[in-house]
Amino acid sequence: MSEQNILHIRQAITEARAEEANTHALQNYIESQLPQMHRVINLPEDKAGATMIDFVTRYIEHVPDFVEALTELTKTSGIHSCAEGLLTIAQTYFAKPPELVNDHKGLHALIDEAYLAHRLMEEVNDRIMMKYGIPLVPMDMTVSNLIVHNLLGDDFANELDTAVHYSIEGLFKTDKFIDQPQFNNYVENHKRDGWDSDLKRWPCLAGDSSITLNLDMNVPDGDLH
Repeated sequence: MSEQNILHIRQAITEARAEEANTHALQNYIESQLPQMHRVINLPEDKAGATMIDFVTRYIEHVPDFVEALTELTKTSGIHSCAEGLLTIAQTYFAKPPELVNDHKGLHALIDEAYLAHRLMEEVNDRIMMKYGIPLVPMDMTVSNLIVHNLLGDDFANELDTAVHYSIEGLFKTDKFIDQPQFNNYVENHKRDGWDSDLKRWPCLAGDSSITLNLDMNVPDGDLH
């Protein structure tokens, strides 16, 4: 089922990109948002719109990549049954997204769904880090998620964050995967051996692009979420 869902996500992205080529809806949305982007987000002045469109497209395309990589990693590590609930939620965001994203179409809608999936992974990593001192996977999407949060706007992005919060609470309440013996073995193995063989699967997208955060600036509390 996971392979079919990944294929479905990739097909949805392909179709949305074809639609974008005709409508330029995402391009128009991004260009309308650029003047409102937080000043700590640095974009090349001569090609800010093109850079952001490229970043957002890769952010969306990263979802099936990380779902596929996580599926493979958990299977080879013997913890796939532990992580199955997490994988199902991430894929369901694309297959049956929450009603609050229904007004958006094409790549614009997929930004919302990709943000849900990436924020889910970020929160799961944080929870596991707090308990065990290491994440589930070596995938740090914090900077990328901050950029997309700002692009979506605080009000709407906060609604998506709330949806992720409910998913996380449900996952950790009903699925005790982090307490299972095989998951403890997984943690101990990676504490001992590190992530060298897996790290290349989860690059930081913001670090691969021309977009950076200037965190040395004085930012009032609450300005950048």
